[in-house]
Amino acid sequence: MKLAMIKTSTALTVVLAVFATSLPVADANAADIRVTCEKRSDRSRVSVDGSNLVSGNYIAKIISGSNTKKSAPKATTGDEVGFDFDSDPGDIAAGAKRISRNFIQGPVTGQLINEQGFTVAQATRTCRTK
Repeated sequence: MKLAMIKTSTALTVVLAVFATSLPVADANAADIRVTCEKRSDRSRVSVDGSNLVSGNYIAKIISGSNTKKSAPKATTGDEVGFDFDSDPGDIAAGAKRISRNFIQGPVTGQLINEQGFTVAQATRTCRTK
């Protein structure tokens, strides 16, 4: 009986050690996100900027009311990535993702999504109105 208890205890210790070492390690430098937005009578503008990111490609997703828009994937530069969404034709021509002029319907939530599809950072902001 004593031998069976020792074997069981040893087996449990090994299983727990394997389990503990296979868990993902929490990154002390968690991803940071900054969401800025502005609503005008004829324009909506949103920026999503991330820092402290692991190198790779990210997608930005913005949500306001029932409106949702995703960017194309974009690679980090260093540990940062930035995305612009706008209804202004000039900013769209300069690379911003097109959104409707009435996209902003209250607060805006911005998310950064990694290549595996996980949201690594999220923030909600109340937009400036001009």
